[in-house]
Amino acid sequence: MLAPLALLIERVVGYPPVLLGLVGHPVTWMGALIGWLEARLNQGGRRRAKGVLMLALLLGSCLAASLLIVAATRRVPFGWVAEAVLASSLLAQKELGRAVKLVADKLGLSLASGREAVSRIVGRDPDALDESGVAKAAIESLAESTSDGVVAPLFWLFVAGLPGIVLYKAINTADSMVGHRDRRYGEFGWASARLDDAVNWIPARLTALLVAGAAFLTRRTDPEGAWSTALRDARKHASPNAGWPEAAFAGALHISLGGPRAYGGEVHELPAFGEGRAELAASDILSALVLYWVAMNLLLGIAIGLGLALWRFV
Repeated sequence: MLAPLALLIERVVGYPPVLLGLVGHPVTWMGALIGWLEARLNQGGRRRAKGVLMLALLLGSCLAASLLIVAATRRVPFGWVAEAVLASSLLAQKELGRAVKLVADKLGLSLASGREAVSRIVGRDPDALDESGVAKAAIESLAESTSDGVVAPLFWLFVAGLPGIVLYKAINTADSMVGHRDRRYGEFGWASARLDDAVNWIPARLTALLVAGAAFLTRRTDPEGAWSTALRDARKHASPNAGWPEAAFAGALHISLGGPRAYGGEVHELPAFGEGRAELAASDILSALVLYWVAMNLLLGIAIGLGLALWRFV
């Protein structure tokens, strides 16, 4: 019951701001270690090998820490509850929903406010976005983060307990920091990017199924469109995984996501996902959030069912 309890705790409590101010967040600790290693290893020759070394040191440190925690909690009654509390800090359903809702609220006030809010959750140039661009960016972030912020860490928590979710978040954080195809990180971040693709392969496709299932339970959404769009359009994405949740959301909501994006003043032509409306507004973000929370309710129900089955038969 570790995984469903962690999901429920994060859903209700989130990560307390007071705790964040006092000790930071586990992901920021991972990021600090990645930054320290990158500054010392990402120079000179053989950068791909050095990137592999960085990743090995990161994962070895995280695995050792998580195994020590598990060993300590298993010595006390109901220690698994403490593990669930710790694991909940590596899930992001509550904060993700809050951050995307803020974009909808701010966009409803003004374009400038919407741009400022969406800049907190996406890396693209906010000043290049019109109202539809802000709405698209928020929904695309919601879709992708449903996979790598909730479904994937929960999947690896089920598979390998606390060490599984810790290692997943370490890999995902490394990819977000150094897994870029540019001059600085192209070689050094190669291993982080490839491993992130591997650990997200199953969860991304499960997320598309989850979204299609949630669409069955949500008014004015299209479950068949969610899955068929994912099957048709996911492969268009440069990532082997990110296209699945984005296409599923697009198909379920009868909208079009993707298209041109601006990063660092340079416009990148990206494929479109879905064949619905391309001009979006704040109301479309709210519709996506309704679908998201239904998906989270469905995920919690599935997690409880799996948890009970494993507790009973394993």
